[in-house]
Amino acid sequence: MIVTTVTSNAFHDAFNAMRPNQFSYDALEAMFNFFEELSEDMGEPFELDVIAICCEWIEFDSMADAVCEYWDIDTREDLRDYTTVLELRNGGVVIQQF
Repeated sequence: MIVTTVTSNAFHDAFNAMRPNQFSYDALEAMFNFFEELSEDMGEPFELDVIAICCEWIEFDSMADAVCEYWDIDTREDLRDYTTVLELRNGGVVIQQF
């Protein structure tokens, strides 16, 4: 296995090259920080797979929009119980789809 350390800029560049309109800048930054922390916590490198991340994660303009997307979710706490929620500075959220 060959592992390359990816900076925040390289992370953004990878998405912009393959899926330029999938996530906002703030969403990419939140995901980069989440994956970097996850990697450190697990003590293992995180494999950057842009397509897999695009299939597993979705961005919403607000928490209310995310909650409305799922018929069995009534509150933001319910959503957090089901999945990982990354809150963005602009009021939006990125969630791991379930």
